[in-house]
Amino acid sequence: MGASLARALRGMSVALVANQGRDPEIGDPRAPLDTRIYAIGPGNVAFLSELKVWQALPENRRAPVHAMRVFGDVAGAALGFDAYRAGVAELAWIVEDSALQDALWRSLQTRDDVRIFAPAVCEAIEWRADRALVRLRDGRELRARLVVGADGARSLVRAQAGITARERPYGQTAVVANFACERAHRHIAYQWFQGGPVLALLPLPGDRVSMVWSNWDERAQRLLALEPQALCREVEAAAQGELGKLSLLTPAHGFPLRRIDSAAVVAPRLALIGDAAHVVHPLAGQGANLGFQDARALAATLAAREPGRDPGDLRVLRRYARARAEPVLAMAATVDGLFWLFEAKLPGVARLRNAGLKIVDRIPVVKNLLVRQAMS
Repeated sequence: MGASLARALRGMSVALVANQGRDPEIGDPRAPLDTRIYAIGPGNVAFLSELKVWQALPENRRAPVHAMRVFGDVAGAALGFDAYRAGVAELAWIVEDSALQDALWRSLQTRDDVRIFAPAVCEAIEWRADRALVRLRDGRELRARLVVGADGARSLVRAQAGITARERPYGQTAVVANFACERAHRHIAYQWFQGGPVLALLPLPGDRVSMVWSNWDERAQRLLALEPQALCREVEAAAQGELGKLSLLTPAHGFPLRRIDSAAVVAPRLALIGDAAHVVHPLAGQGANLGFQDARALAATLAAREPGRDPGDLRVLRRYARARAEPVLAMAATVDGLFWLFEAKLPGVARLRNAGLKIVDRIPVVKNLLVRQAMS
């Protein structure tokens, strides 16, 4: 997110501090698939296109989603979304993290007003009335009128500002891996709600899919310990044979899932974006989208400030906070609501949630409204 914000800012001198520099092999189209993938919505594709980043992504490292099939936890409960019927070209694009980061970093090479410090580690930040002093581990010191924390869920920038974050574990681990599939995915994204766990198979270029299986911690550890063939058979069964036989392309990795809400996203000379500000469950695939929307909103806020106005002025930064408060809260509440709805074990709730899928699937107007809301 920090690289996208650095690319979007205009008329300002920008320093980008990153723990790791760009790996030259990442840009190689023959490089192995990345297990960390994003479902990027059309609104953020437009944002990245404005930055001349989207065009730099190799076509063999991105795949459009033309339709989505969502299955409940009882037979016959299903919901389908179709881009054509909604009057749009794609519902989303599936992109590898490494390919996207490579395109962002290469786009920054053309900016004379962006200085990159990488690899570099921020050691401490001193907040003063007129500026912030950022001290790097190698002894260098940067002076800034505004510091943006885009350093993830364990944000050092957030901690250095004394901002607390409320954390709530979901008791789940996301197991991610990539597979070759026997049957063509036809650019359809699949999702199965399993009474708490959620399995998603997302289309990649060619006959390949990326798996994100959010599972209870104990079961996730069992999945991670399986031999490749055994894992493939387990996923095939959970996916009800939808894509035929699967072959593992990349080793499975696990990531613990939690919701994180920062007590504040701005302070004097500070703004937080992306996971440093909020972390949500991945069942809706909206984490990266929220982060790019943060970057876009903060860049727009700073560009619209009065001439000569200090970018670190808290009154300016509060405009960004207000612009993002409602969309982030709405998305976090929606994702949380879906998680707890499908985790509930009461028979009445189970009947209600699965009946809801069937009812919505029969009302095209409602489905199209949901599609357009998600795409915005």
